[in-house]
Amino acid sequence: MNILVCLKQILDPEAPARDFRIDSAKREAERGSANLVTNIFCENALETALQFRERSGAGTIAALSYGPASAEDTLRKALAMKADTATLVLNDGNSKPDPYAVAVVLAAAAKKLGGFDLILVGREAGDWGAGQTGGLLAEELGVPCICFVESVEMVHDKLRIRRQTDSGYEVFEAEPPLVLTVTNHEHNVPRLPKVRDVMMSHRQPLTKWTLENLGIDTAATRAGNMYYEVAELATPQKETQCEFIGGDTPEEQAEAFATRLMRFAGSA
Repeated sequence: MNILVCLKQILDPEAPARDFRIDSAKREAERGSANLVTNIFCENALETALQFRERSGAGTIAALSYGPASAEDTLRKALAMKADTATLVLNDGNSKPDPYAVAVVLAAAAKKLGGFDLILVGREAGDWGAGQTGGLLAEELGVPCICFVESVEMVHDKLRIRRQTDSGYEVFEAEPPLVLTVTNHEHNVPRLPKVRDVMMSHRQPLTKWTLENLGIDTAATRAGNMYYEVAELATPQKETQCEFIGGDTPEEQAEAFATRLMRFAGSA
């Protein structure tokens, strides 16, 4: 079983607001001192692939990312977690491409890499949270897609897939090729790579492609807004007011407070 796992590098969702800023003109978050991390749902997808390979005892896992040069760190971590190969498609255009633009690139890269039975992606990205790339990728490849998957195993030459629903879970049996969007579950918490494996990952080959290597419409892909674009991005503003209640005695203060509450209730 040959598995392709698509990974995305994002600004750390846990970063405090002081570590980055919103550029309203560019409609994007500027990194500042915040860390870049692998999207957690992508890591859940990679862990699911690794566990599937361990149970089946055979197969290969390829890691793929579409992003800036810094996304190499994400792929190096995947190699440290024991992915077999890693490929980076450099994004030298729109830094926030919409899900369809991403799906077009990933589909072209998957076809160029060739021969995958399963393609796993995270259910959504921790930055924009669109949750559409997996379905659009499946459409581009012309294969079925199952979303919110928490586990996959081989049973009698078929894939048994368990997915989360609003009211519980569903179990499917299917044959490859398939695209699966993976959600988080207690059984697919990403493993921590060993220090030695982290060091060895920087000695492993990593394939790098440009958009020109994929034979797609590079102009439209670099524009990045094939079917929608961000209209506005801003930090929510919250105004607070503080009023001190006067009075020389506790009784006067209580009376002034009650009067203020009644005035506030009348104006609401």
